[in-house]
Amino acid sequence: MAITDDFDFLFDDATSVGTPGGSVTVPAAPSGDMAQGAFEAADRLNSSIALWSSPLKSIDAEILPDKEIIEGRSRDILRNDAYVQGGANLHKDNIVGSHYLLNVRPSSKIIFGRQDDKWEEEFQEEVEEKWELYSDSSDNWFDASRQKNFTESVRLAVGIHLMSGEVLAASEWITDDGSPFKTAIQFVDLDRLSTDPKQRYDSEIREGIRFNTRGAPIAYQIRTEHPSDWGPLFGSPNYRLPEWKEIPVRKPWGRRQIIHLFESIRPDQSRGITEMAAALKEMKLTHTWRDLNIQDAVVNATYAAAITSELPSDQVFASLGGGTITPEKIQEMVTNYATGYLSSVAQYAGTNRGLQIDGVKIPHLYPGTKLDILNAGKGGALNPDFESSLLRYIAASMGVSYEQLSRDYTKTNYSSARAAMNETWKFMQSRKKLIADKFATITFRLWLEEAINSGQITSATGIQIYDPVPGRRFGRLNLTFDALSKCDWIGASRGQIDEYKETQAAVLRITNGLSTAEDELARLGKDWRKVYRQLKREMEMREMMGLMFTGTDPAVLAANAAAMAPQQDTSNGN
Repeated sequence: MAITDDFDFLFDDATSVGTPGGSVTVPAAPSGDMAQGAFEAADRLNSSIALWSSPLKSIDAEILPDKEIIEGRSRDILRNDAYVQGGANLHKDNIVGSHYLLNVRPSSKIIFGRQDDKWEEEFQEEVEEKWELYSDSSDNWFDASRQKNFTESVRLAVGIHLMSGEVLAASEWITDDGSPFKTAIQFVDLDRLSTDPKQRYDSEIREGIRFNTRGAPIAYQIRTEHPSDWGPLFGSPNYRLPEWKEIPVRKPWGRRQIIHLFESIRPDQSRGITEMAAALKEMKLTHTWRDLNIQDAVVNATYAAAITSELPSDQVFASLGGGTITPEKIQEMVTNYATGYLSSVAQYAGTNRGLQIDGVKIPHLYPGTKLDILNAGKGGALNPDFESSLLRYIAASMGVSYEQLSRDYTKTNYSSARAAMNETWKFMQSRKKLIADKFATITFRLWLEEAINSGQITSATGIQIYDPVPGRRFGRLNLTFDALSKCDWIGASRGQIDEYKETQAAVLRITNGLSTAEDELARLGKDWRKVYRQLKREMEMREMMGLMFTGTDPAVLAANAAAMAPQQDTSNGN
């Protein structure tokens, strides 16, 4: 029996808040003179906001009814708007980059009760090398569909989260295709996460997720096919009714089977919602406005022509027969004349190739007519300031700077570019920790559990990662496994605007004990251990071949260090 079991009786009568199930009666809003409260934001008399009604709802009541529409629109704008698509790529490039690197940080003090730096280094190098072979394999062992490697999968997770506000994946155990490891990750389309119609009235299930009394998800209901996917038509021999599988979140010993990531806005939230929801209307209007201006410019670049007659009206009426003129007579004569005249013009124009506006051809017109070139459309010119304001709105909703989204650096100096980059970097780091790192760590733990159990991590031989449970092959994953699987992830480099100045700053931080080489190299998207090993190999090769470069000459290095040192002010103030 575990030590904590002796104290369970102390909590037998404890009350669990759980999920909300009751209702509270709220008094009606006051009327008349009492309607004016202490806050102007709650003013019910001011005509500008009197009709502003926003009823209080649970977070699920706000999100779930509109989620399908919002998600469909976010996908549409991502497919068809180059700026929004570019913003999505910025998320992937600034968070994940081209290679997502593992940095294992085991805690030997938790595992052995003492600090063992030599074992930690041995474990780090072995695990990282074997993880790299598995995760970056050209056979894509990491992906259950064998289409994406690990880095591509993390980029996909980041893109899905931007588009839908959540990510869903499942852990698979594949034994039939020769993979060196059986663990693989299968992404699940969020449209397939829905409640089985047979259990639509089950109060424990909401939008395909079964919750316990504390509000923790314990199982997910996944539809076997997408609701709108291509397939046999209803009534055909191959048609089959849709089916749902309910998958527990974890195995009995704690191994995770479902990965569902999203950032909660409020408590009791079941599903995520894209952050672009607040700007989708502006995104669509911006896209439409841009299309209309382009169409207007195209129309203004075309020719429109009209054939007009110069015959005076008295000649027209004389040619029509003269005599007593009545309104009815005028209408009849004009109709007869116009019919005959226009028929002649049409016949003449139809056989005269000179009427074609092609290059410098001069048309030969019917006698008494002329060709007027007219402007086919008139519209305002593209307003760059107006477009910039719309793009700034979109950039704010996507957490990127205007300069990065628009690729417009014409009004940007070093200070403003660095400030914008810093704000984007902070946002990207939070998303990296919330989505990319969390997804990567969960999948790494799944792989590491299998690798240790199968004996492929020799430095972990003899280490018990389960607490035994009677009657089970595996117990529960314990704290030792958490200590083994501690890790960081090195994603995209921060980027440098002025490499010389920023390299100087990095050197000063290291030499003054404000940072480490590991942290500074991580900013550049590099693994410090690999860099140091490569530097050692290069130094040994230089010594063997008798090479000495200017940048490595001790005398030159000392002179450079002196030049970089702050100059002391020796002036007397005059």
